[in-house]
Amino acid sequence: MNDETVHQLCKQAVAQAQAGADVVSPSDMMDGRVGAIRAALDAEGFQHVSIMSYTAKYASSFYGPFREALDSNPRFGDKKTYQMNPANYREALVEAREDESEGADILLVKPGLPYLDIIRLLRDSSPLPIAAYQVSGEYSMIKAGGVLKMIDEERVMLESLMCLRRAGADIILTYFALQAATCLCGEKR
Repeated sequence: MNDETVHQLCKQAVAQAQAGADVVSPSDMMDGRVGAIRAALDAEGFQHVSIMSYTAKYASSFYGPFREALDSNPRFGDKKTYQMNPANYREALVEAREDESEGADILLVKPGLPYLDIIRLLRDSSPLPIAAYQVSGEYSMIKAGGVLKMIDEERVMLESLMCLRRAGADIILTYFALQAATCLCGEKR
């Protein structure tokens, strides 16, 4: 139900802007959503509100811990009908061009670490800022490895974030945000 969903996304984006959001980031992957949201925001006087588009959202097993915590696994079927095939890197370029032409301000790759090549591909082909979303599975593997004393959690966390940055991410969304900031500022917890 693409058109009906896009209509609802526009209403949500305007409501978020009215509530003070500086950036909206719909995760739906519906066709034409970025252009419709841009038009809806502009029509309501929110030209300053940015759109971070889920440009390359892959159908990934790395979302598992988040879906389990929220009990949000699909009740039937799967999300492969609207999330990208992990084997297909070319679709990221197509989606990036579409999102750029519709008015996206930031292009997001999700998950991050398994798709460093996609981050680099978009960085090399787009003038827009590139965001990487380090998802719950990436976070959980590092946390579990640290708890089991298999890795140095802090060093692996920082290395993983550095790898996302080195691949070309200008923005990193991560569950490690507070821990990384504390570490980078030299504070002890």
